[in-house]
Amino acid sequence: MTPLGDILSRQIARTGPMTLADYMSACLLHPDHGYYATRDPLGVAGDFTTAPEISQMFGEMVGLALAQSWMDQGQPTGVLVELGPGRGTLMADILRATKAVPGFHAALDVYLVEASPALRTLQAKAVPQAHHVRSLDEVPEAPLFLIANEFFDALPIRQFIRSGDGWSERVVGLTDGHLSFGLTAPTRLNMLEHRWKTTAEGEMIEHCPALPGLAEEIGRRIADKGGAALVIDYGHWNATGDTFQAVQRHSRADPLAAPGEADLTAHVDFAAIAAAVPCGATAMTAQGVFLERLGITQRAQALADSLQGDALAAHVAAHRRLVHPDEMGGLFQVIGLYPAAGPVPPGLDL
Repeated sequence: MTPLGDILSRQIARTGPMTLADYMSACLLHPDHGYYATRDPLGVAGDFTTAPEISQMFGEMVGLALAQSWMDQGQPTGVLVELGPGRGTLMADILRATKAVPGFHAALDVYLVEASPALRTLQAKAVPQAHHVRSLDEVPEAPLFLIANEFFDALPIRQFIRSGDGWSERVVGLTDGHLSFGLTAPTRLNMLEHRWKTTAEGEMIEHCPALPGLAEEIGRRIADKGGAALVIDYGHWNATGDTFQAVQRHSRADPLAAPGEADLTAHVDFAAIAAAVPCGATAMTAQGVFLERLGITQRAQALADSLQGDALAAHVAAHRRLVHPDEMGGLFQVIGLYPAAGPVPPGLDL
């Protein structure tokens, strides 16, 4: 058992089973033992690799999409924001790719929203001009151009199984002194009424408590002040089933085995984002389709001209990983947020 596992076991023994959301929050953000609070989880030496770490092309395409949205809206003075910016690689690539866009950098102050002290240190080196904040509430009210890549999947979720005329919640408790899953007695829940007609007996759904409020705040700012947001993550549209997972050293792991030492995530419900925002929302589009529409293959071909041997092979593999339907190109999805009167962010459909 890990140190955090001991803490959680004692807490459960004292106060009873905890929701999956409370368990995830402790495992990821505990100030002394939380996964994001104590380490750099990215890259070869970490537990997972994100798209910006695979190739500069990802950040270049995202940056140019945001710059196009900025130009389409009259080049306003505002803020360029990333939620959960990892090592700062994505924002650094965005800024490099948009350096030649006249007025873009001068018009937008850069904000990185990050809770992890370890990652904030790395971000400061990659994007020294950025303002570092812990929540979107600390970002000034202004036209908002925002990217959230693999951010919403780390927000804690709750899980419910339809049972009779109500829902049983999956919780974390103790069995013979070890952390284990259990179920509460069924009860009818108003917050899940909208899923009653889309589920059947025994089916599981996932609810992210923080998602509606955060999505609403992003959408409100865009509706009030203008801007655009791109949300990129692995996810679905009103799906059912268990997507809660732990990743440790690039492999799936038991989410209860090593609290605080594995990344915990769940698929994002893009329908919930679209339903929460008071601004326009695009259809959900596969990452590969989105990047291809923005010209990633042409960019890959241009970069390939100066490569050979192992470097060229790695470049080709990175392009495939980002866009192929059997890899991240199909697993990851994109939704865009924009003012209700438009224009729609490039690469996406209504």
